[in-house]
Amino acid sequence: MADCSYRLLRRAVAVGCLLAAAALPAGPPVTNSTGSSGPTILRVLQMNLCNSGRAGCFTGRAVHRAAEVIGAEAPDLVTLNEICRDDVATLERVFATVHTGRRVVSAFQAAGDRPSGGDTRCRNGQPYGLGLLTRVRTTGTPPAVYRGIHPTQDLADPEERAWLCVDVDGVLLACTTHLANTGAGVALAQCRHLLDTILPTTRRRTGHAPVLLGGDLNLRDGGDPDVRSCTPPGHQRIDDGARQHVVATTDIWLCCHRSVPMRGATDHPGLLATLRIDHSRPDRPPT
Repeated sequence: MADCSYRLLRRAVAVGCLLAAAALPAGPPVTNSTGSSGPTILRVLQMNLCNSGRAGCFTGRAVHRAAEVIGAEAPDLVTLNEICRDDVATLERVFATVHTGRRVVSAFQAAGDRPSGGDTRCRNGQPYGLGLLTRVRTTGTPPAVYRGIHPTQDLADPEERAWLCVDVDGVLLACTTHLANTGAGVALAQCRHLLDTILPTTRRRTGHAPVLLGGDLNLRDGGDPDVRSCTPPGHQRIDDGARQHVVATTDIWLCCHRSVPMRGATDHPGLLATLRIDHSRPDRPPT
């Protein structure tokens, strides 16, 4: 009976969260008649597409399935792991069709290749790494993009893991990464340095915009090591029940997340979440 009551309570909370999000305006900040900004509501989609052509999880169908998901879910922000460079352009075209009349931008960051000193490559010869899709209100000047290679790497793995961020209208610093899968200790060190050093430093460069990180961290909630041990105090985090996570600074409220089936096209589900940035209370999430 206690388990049943708990399930009913969780269901009620989830429904309330969905109704609250549905009642709020979507997209960039909404300005009312007094000139003050209302909350920003965005939907973020994290996907690991396993599309290098070299891994055992490669199917050749992941980009097509990702396009279907983007078309059906119409996210405002997409973070992409394990992709080839041209996959970003392909998915950007789909993303643009669900945001007609708005400026769409994309970014790509290749993983490093230690033996060659260049980029890790997909089987088709293209650079392999991370991507990000979003929409912005500003025109003319391209949004600032920040990127790099993690200083800690698994020296037994030729792939050097990377990170990528895009400044979305000064409202949000949207980031993604794919951490080491060959050693949980390395992934933990990368996670800690990213969340404690790299992103706070980058945040200051954007004027302290809220930060959202979506990615395959190769760490689990309750694992050994535990992903919670690299999540800074006060930050919010949701996951797909496995290794994909969305982490947000204290000025963002994460709500209403769910997994999106990829129908066997890749070895990870999509992770879809709703976030709210309350500009009237920049110090902490709304209650």
